[in-house]
Amino acid sequence: MRVYVVDNGGQWTHREWRVLKYLGVETKIIPNNTPPKDLDVDALVLSGGSPHVSVESDKMGLNSEYIDSLNIPVLGICAGFQFMCNHLGADLRPAEIPEFGQATLVIDKDNELFFNLPRSFTVWESHNDEVTNIPKEIDILAHTENCAVEAIKVKDKPLYGVQFHPEVENTEHGSDIFKNFISIVEAWHS
Repeated sequence: MRVYVVDNGGQWTHREWRVLKYLGVETKIIPNNTPPKDLDVDALVLSGGSPHVSVESDKMGLNSEYIDSLNIPVLGICAGFQFMCNHLGADLRPAEIPEFGQATLVIDKDNELFFNLPRSFTVWESHNDEVTNIPKEIDILAHTENCAVEAIKVKDKPLYGVQFHPEVENTEHGSDIFKNFISIVEAWHS
């Protein structure tokens, strides 16, 4: 199985790669301007990044093409999540209370991404903006005290996103979220 990490300039992109490698999938980090036609992969992870997505979406490279033209599972993390949601019709605005550091994630809707995980657990946050006005095609899966949209699933496509950082050690069950995503990828291609 090949799951590549799209580099959007995030400080923890290499950790996403490391978790996937540790879990036994073929992975590498690719620039976010890699043409979709050059990708022979089973899934993508859209990394977090330094761009302020609501005003610097051009720095997110070809993420929109990966979402639109590749019929494969995609997991957006932090900036990758924000870009995905915004691209699919949600709004992005400065958070009333930006989140940095520890937060408690509460699972609101059962989903394979959180399969066999507790209904709430500690996650690590690093974001100034938040996603709002989610269109009906997207299910909200989780929230924190200060952020109403922490995880999503597009209803008719294998597109998932999380605002928090499952790749860092401070997030409980982070590797389990990646394992669940790998199971989603296996199921999609079977």
